[in-house]
Amino acid sequence: MTKLLTEAQVESYRRDGFVAPLPVMSAEKAAEMRSKLEQVEAESGGPLSGTLRFKPHLIYTFLDELVRHDRILDGVEDVLGSNLMCWASSFFTKEARDPSYVSWHQDSTYWGLSEPNVTTAWIALSASTPENGCMRVIPGSHTIDQVPHTDTHAESNLLSRGQVVNVEVDESRAVDVVLQPGEMSLHHVRLIHGSEPNPSDQRRIGFAVRYIPPYVQQVNGPHDSAGLVRGEDTYGNFEHEPAPIADRDPAAVAWHAKSAELHGQLLYQGTERQPFR
Repeated sequence: MTKLLTEAQVESYRRDGFVAPLPVMSAEKAAEMRSKLEQVEAESGGPLSGTLRFKPHLIYTFLDELVRHDRILDGVEDVLGSNLMCWASSFFTKEARDPSYVSWHQDSTYWGLSEPNVTTAWIALSASTPENGCMRVIPGSHTIDQVPHTDTHAESNLLSRGQVVNVEVDESRAVDVVLQPGEMSLHHVRLIHGSEPNPSDQRRIGFAVRYIPPYVQQVNGPHDSAGLVRGEDTYGNFEHEPAPIADRDPAAVAWHAKSAELHGQLLYQGTERQPFR
């Protein structure tokens, strides 16, 4: 029995590598989350950047609540199983009239995770449409396994290395993943996807949360960390990350700094680019 997805939606995820849209919270709740984010941004002097863009759920209680949201986890459980860990999270925010984009890529390229049984929940805190640069996907591309990528380090590219797939992408097959506030998509770690700039007058705000089952291992280094968000971990492959007891609690800030340093070393191996610029 599935918890959020229908059997047809589970089959769609298996076949196409993604499923959307999935309603997980009310528009009012999404607006509340957006308001809290924008308050944090105001206090930080602008959109989250640098290490604050990485795993902010380790610092802010409202984002910890979001990565543990029951309906989000229900959807992830339907494709990954009942034991779940949150391996990472980050905001993909495009400001109004923003040239930032995401090149065609696979998430799995530099993550160092041993299994492709990894999914991203992309949660919309604003509308995400073709007009403001929504995510675009190539259905079924997750079945071609891992492909080589080239690091471009392009300034406006939102990816860590500006990486782009070294295969021809038939953009005529691309599907726009249109979401309203409070909806999410789920996509497979090897799905080829990207997004265009935002020429509109409205912000596009998406929170991408990366979930793994505990049997996955980190193969790019001897150590990694993640947070257990549902079920149990009988493998011990990841050091467990604690939930923050308050926003910017000193212990949470210290944990976040430790995790950001560790993941920077893992994700940026073999490149001269500085982590979380």
